[in-house]
Amino acid sequence: MMQAMRVSFAGQIGDFVVKLTNWAIKPLRRFIPGLGGFDWASLIAALGVQLAFSGILLGLAGPSINTDGGTLALMVLWFALRALLRLAVYIFIGALILQAVLSWINPYSPLAAPAYQLTRPILDPIRRIIPTISGIDLSPLVAILLLQVVLMFL
Repeated sequence: MMQAMRVSFAGQIGDFVVKLTNWAIKPLRRFIPGLGGFDWASLIAALGVQLAFSGILLGLAGPSINTDGGTLALMVLWFALRALLRLAVYIFIGALILQAVLSWINPYSPLAAPAYQLTRPILDPIRRIIPTISGIDLSPLVAILLLQVVLMFL
């Protein structure tokens, strides 16, 4: 997600994410090259972890799911994709809250720049529609409300 939003990996957060995920992503990059400026190995690794997790959860449901293998595989895939989308929305909501709090407390924190870069593509269109009122930017509030609506449909 950081790569899709053009968040810099040069800071502490970027370094943390790279070191945390390199053990799983580096071997996949040998087989799955980047295409179109996007690291597909990261997305496939996240999908693989989510598929395993969804498969385990559906497996624990046991005999309560009475269906054939093909339908079960589609269910696992659907649950995994849905969980990844929900996780992305929750990350955006967390980044929006972090950015709002840091703008009051410490706008020059090392966390402020990645949070701004991550949320800028969401907030810029909203800021064009809703101007600041007496120096107060309400666009994060509107963005969080819209993301909550997205979560209701996921």
